[in-house]
Amino acid sequence: MIIRIPIPYGNVSLSIEIPDSRVKAVLTSDLHELKAETPGQEIVRKSLENPIGSAPLRELARGKKNVVIISSDHTRPVPSSIITPLLLGEVRTGNPDAEITILVATGGHRKTTEEELLKRYGQEIVKNERIVVHDSHDDGDLVHVGRLPSGGDLILNRLVAEADLLAAEGFIEPHFFAGYSGGRKSVLPGTAGYMTVMANHCAEFIAHERARTGILEGNPIHGDMVYAARKVGLAFICNVVIDSEKRIAAAFSGDMEKAHAAGCSFVGKYGKVRAVPADIVVTGNGGYPLDQNLYQAVKSMTAGEATCKKGGVIIVAAECSDGHGGEAFYRTFEKITTPRGIMDMIMARARDQTQPDQWQIQIFARVLIDFTVIMVTSVPREMVEHLNMKWAPSLKAALAMAESILDDPKASVTVVPDGVSVIVEAV
Repeated sequence: MIIRIPIPYGNVSLSIEIPDSRVKAVLTSDLHELKAETPGQEIVRKSLENPIGSAPLRELARGKKNVVIISSDHTRPVPSSIITPLLLGEVRTGNPDAEITILVATGGHRKTTEEELLKRYGQEIVKNERIVVHDSHDDGDLVHVGRLPSGGDLILNRLVAEADLLAAEGFIEPHFFAGYSGGRKSVLPGTAGYMTVMANHCAEFIAHERARTGILEGNPIHGDMVYAARKVGLAFICNVVIDSEKRIAAAFSGDMEKAHAAGCSFVGKYGKVRAVPADIVVTGNGGYPLDQNLYQAVKSMTAGEATCKKGGVIIVAAECSDGHGGEAFYRTFEKITTPRGIMDMIMARARDQTQPDQWQIQIFARVLIDFTVIMVTSVPREMVEHLNMKWAPSLKAALAMAESILDDPKASVTVVPDGVSVIVEAV
């Protein structure tokens, strides 16, 4: 019997057909099974009315003139068009005279375009609110506020450092080296200078055994991020959990650490799955906007890494409409052509010598050292092969290629349809 399994891909999905006798497991997050009984707006509103470990945002806003709301950028599927109006309403209920700035937290990503702002917030907010897009390379907008536990300088957007009240929206999902997204990540890396991001993402920290999906305690990267958020007084967050349809399934508002911890516990409860090792793992990067480039697709590779037998093949379906996604990420393989050579080079660097995109390259090299990776993507074959991967025009062709590489037409297969939504725990 042949089973057909859909994989998110851009704004659509692809399907892979495999004999059921070869399928070891299909690893999916139970978050995909959540069905909200009320609209997302009501879920967020209820969360704001019942904050965790904090007074309501409207009370925090009283007497605060300069209010900054950190918002996620175009690479995150946060339903800002729902969350942002409610946050603005909360602030203005508590203080109608507050001067509010929406700061788009791009971290080290490219700047969000006008078109993307309209898509994210809607015309009314873009037209009527002050929106500033963070630029991690613009020294004129950055200020030094301290030193991180990692030893790096803590440099943040001046708006964040000078706010009378700092709040943030975002979403919580498994993160492949910070443990979980959301909460403190709005500040670092979201509004940090690029050198600060690199210090936090140093080789030593990325290689740490606790810098893995679903782990916060003892994670040095998480520790840096919490320090940064505390330093500038991130007072209130509204973080949501979204389902496979990008709809709000739950919301957690309130204290930066307590609300985030509650959200992470919720995601962990529904998102953790046990690894089922197989010769071949087929996965995807969650569809648009999470699979916009090869750089981001590394995240789903780590889900494959967690459940693929060493020496096996990981097949990744990711549209990558923006291409490779990082010039340094792409150019590294021009200087050193092997994953092992790249890993040795990176591990020789001290904390203060971190290079652009080094963290993603390091994790990517780690995967490539132990596995063959086949990409099903809109990116040209030459670009994929330049990065030491193999290119296939379809999932069917990729599966045939994997069988040939392993010299086994009956090789076992585990499928992780959305590799960024699950926490694959080792057996």
